[in-house]
Amino acid sequence: MINRILIRIRVIQIVYAWYQNQGKDINQAERELLLGLQKSYDLYYYLLQLMVEITDLHEERVNTNKSKFLPTNEDLNPNMHIINNKFINQLRNNRMFVSYITNRPMTWELNTSFVRSLLDEILASDAYIEYAQLEKPTYKEDKEFWRKNFRVFIQRNEQLDEILEDESIYWNDDIDIVQSFVLKTIKQFKKTEGEDYLLLPFFNHEEDREYATTLLRETLANGKEYRQMIAKNADNWDFERIAYMDVVIMQVAVAELYEFESIPIRVTLNEYIDLAKSYSTPKSSTFINGVLDAIVTELKKDKTIFKN
Repeated sequence: MINRILIRIRVIQIVYAWYQNQGKDINQAERELLLGLQKSYDLYYYLLQLMVEITDLHEERVNTNKSKFLPTNEDLNPNMHIINNKFINQLRNNRMFVSYITNRPMTWELNTSFVRSLLDEILASDAYIEYAQLEKPTYKEDKEFWRKNFRVFIQRNEQLDEILEDESIYWNDDIDIVQSFVLKTIKQFKKTEGEDYLLLPFFNHEEDREYATTLLRETLANGKEYRQMIAKNADNWDFERIAYMDVVIMQVAVAELYEFESIPIRVTLNEYIDLAKSYSTPKSSTFINGVLDAIVTELKKDKTIFKN
């Protein structure tokens, strides 16, 4: 699940903090990097768990209504589609899901009012009205019900964003990306795989872990050299006046240019230019593009790098 976009973001954050705090221990920085990536993976499971929590709350309400002193006919004969949703029941019994939640306990108990409000919104939605009218939902319809509800009520939910940011400082920049992975997971679930469906792994490929630690270590170990290169190619800019985040983004980008022969130059430039649009000043992306282009030209001329 942890892709290179998340890794680049996390490395930039660690490098930024390293210089702000006058860091000296690269091993500690690496531990902080891996902890942050682990927290991103936690968020993936936390959002999967949210759908289960909403379902459990609905079942609790249904049972409470049945126990009323004077229950209505609707209370006694509730629509059971959400409770019997085959996708959710497959998720709650999924071996990877159960194992992860057991080993790294997480709960929505402190945010039950938010879970309750989500359930209310879902039950009042057109999607639920259509779903409730189905005589016997298929597995595909059960999945589609939750895919729609996740997109409409959970994804880009400002209150949820605030809750997650309060829960963990590591989640501030991960929410949109991780939510897209949850939607991908819903889409890819298969009825035939039952409890054994493989949820997204921590790293998509084991080499991504090495990519993360190598990128961080090389950025910090060669920081002086890379910054001199940035200053040399920053035209007439006084290095001290360049936005600090711009320097960090370029320093990490130069480390990637040097250390990863398999990553095309244009991929590296595009990725860090895009990150500058989100994490630095409005004009930073144009400035960073110009400096990195100049650095690439110099490195090719000196035959320091040979990739395209």
